[in-house]
Amino acid sequence: MSFATLANIATMLFCLAVLVQSVRMMRSLKTVRDGALTEVVATLDRSTLQARKVLSELRETLRGDASTIVRTVAEGRAMADELSIMIGVADVSAERIVDAVATTRPRRRRRTKTAAPAEAGS
Repeated sequence: MSFATLANIATMLFCLAVLVQSVRMMRSLKTVRDGALTEVVATLDRSTLQARKVLSELRETLRGDASTIVRTVAEGRAMADELSIMIGVADVSAERIVDAVATTRPRRRRRTKTAAPAEAGS
């Protein structure tokens, strides 16, 4: 499918959505014209109250979630700081162990393959 075909299909879908909304609005306007204005106002009032209720619940949810996220991030940062200190201590300890092993171990000379042992010839 070419881009033009996809664009045409998308345009048709948008036009169809506009037609559906136009039909809904025409029905609503016909209801208002027929004198059912009180019904329309009552329906709008109920919708507004429901929207306010949903928004207040959403605010409460977001407040609770935000504080939980902030607390979790703070705990994570504290753990990261503590772990970096532990890693630093472990690195220093490992370096000390390596240095201690290096100073206490006597160095051995390696024998080369060309050198013959002194006892083998006698």
